[in-house]
Amino acid sequence: MTSVRAIRDTEPSVSLVQRLLAAGLISEDQLQIALREKQSHDEPLGRTLVRLGMLSEGVLRDTLGELLGEGSIDLRAVVPDRHALAMVPKNVAHRHSVVPIDFDANARLLTLAVTDSVGVVAIDEISALLDGGIDIATTIASAVDIKSAIRRFYEYELSIPGILREIDADETGVLNDAVGNEASGHPLTRLIDAILIDAVKHDASVVHFEPEYGFLRVRYRIDGVLRQMMSVHRDYWTAMVVRLRSMARIKTAEDAPAMEGRFSLQLGTRLFEFRIACQATTQGESIVARILEPDRDIVPLENLGLESDALTTLRLMMARPEGLIIVAGAPDSGKATTVCSVLSYRSDESVSIMTLEDPVKYRMTMIRQASLGPGEGRSCAKRIESMIRQDADVMLVGELGDRDTADLVFRAALTGRQVIATLQASSAIAALTRLLGSGVNPEIMAGNIIGIVSQRLVRKLCSNCKQPYVPEKVERQLLGVNTPKALRLYREGACTECNFLGYKGRIGIFEVLRIDEDLDEMIARAAPRRDITRYVIEAGFKGLAEDAIRHVLVGVTSLSEASRVVDLTARLR
Repeated sequence: MTSVRAIRDTEPSVSLVQRLLAAGLISEDQLQIALREKQSHDEPLGRTLVRLGMLSEGVLRDTLGELLGEGSIDLRAVVPDRHALAMVPKNVAHRHSVVPIDFDANARLLTLAVTDSVGVVAIDEISALLDGGIDIATTIASAVDIKSAIRRFYEYELSIPGILREIDADETGVLNDAVGNEASGHPLTRLIDAILIDAVKHDASVVHFEPEYGFLRVRYRIDGVLRQMMSVHRDYWTAMVVRLRSMARIKTAEDAPAMEGRFSLQLGTRLFEFRIACQATTQGESIVARILEPDRDIVPLENLGLESDALTTLRLMMARPEGLIIVAGAPDSGKATTVCSVLSYRSDESVSIMTLEDPVKYRMTMIRQASLGPGEGRSCAKRIESMIRQDADVMLVGELGDRDTADLVFRAALTGRQVIATLQASSAIAALTRLLGSGVNPEIMAGNIIGIVSQRLVRKLCSNCKQPYVPEKVERQLLGVNTPKALRLYREGACTECNFLGYKGRIGIFEVLRIDEDLDEMIARAAPRRDITRYVIEAGFKGLAEDAIRHVLVGVTSLSEASRVVDLTARLR
């Protein structure tokens, strides 16, 4: 039986009045007028206040959302979800003044935008239309926005194949029409929106628009691996470029070889930011859209997937009040997730935390976050100098990109602060040697680096279709298992749960290197990488390969996936 997460059958008039009066949004005189009008028109008090011009639709929507313990939403900024729309017929949506905006297939949750006056009858009728096991959640929207959204969402084709058929069948020159505006009805506007929604539904992190000689290739990066999703006729690409540039506020007259911009879209109840990078190629303009979700929940430190000893070591590192903690890894290795978990762990009312990021990937409470983006007119070094004067106990600097930035970061660490920074490096030891080779004074580094966390992401085997097997001799050698006892590993299968990829989701593999006195001395004299590697291994340091093998042996990932991400043969040398 379908369950319902939010049902309201009465209007909270008294509480609404109290809140509006307390906030100074209406006066006592206005309230008395509205109450008299409400009786004669037989309508909710909120509707009366809006009709009389005493409140705006937006203020009513937000106030009711707070009052009812639910969110509110501005439907004018929402991109519709065609799967959600297909679940509620237009006549039902119109009759009850509701509009479906999102369907989460994993959670089996349909989200409806509703007015304050939706009741049990409406929810019951919609529930009866749904398959069993689907829950309903609601969010508040204004009546005017809902009426407009019903007309707008149900009027046009929203599926990618349907939009392409519409364009192919058009004989009025739709490709020549302007698409740089906000007209949601334009088919190429809807095509871009549909592709971005589809990418989000597939949990993609990046969308690639790649022009070829005769067509446009569209690929998604899903769980770190690129996958071709569709091909589009090349004739469409010029207009699509105009639309993407317009959304990202990149002037179409510019012809620089590389340009960047960004925009946000409300997809159902979730807000996503898209970072656009344009690059001129011999086949045409290539565009990559990186997908970020700033309001995503922060992963608790203990849920990152660190092995227990590594987690203990990391907590000991964070207990040190001053010095530098480096989070190292390749692009798209999960560094931002780890950094936010560390900051969240440190955050409380007694600690002042400030960040400088490019861009802000996750929004965090009680933390002052600053974004360092292109065209801001101030160098990263100057921004760090300004942060040092902000009396922060903990500072995050997004990337140790050059010597000047690194020098300032170490200067901040010397002033009694804990500083966290990211660095693109293949391992913890590689991060150390890169800093030593960057020109930073080794004597300044020594004593000021608390430790280094290095990480990668490996794909997780789909729990529904993974296949057990007995490893061969060479596989046992890679795992470092020499005992004759039986050993069972898992490899990828194929099913609808994982879109026949065999993998679903990713998990981090980590190495945590805490800098002790002996290693500090080696850093001070700029010891060779070979000497540093020999020392940390003799001290019991466990690297990325060991952590990857840990996940292989328990069936979380496959040996082939671990080998794709980490060099397991290095352990055999």
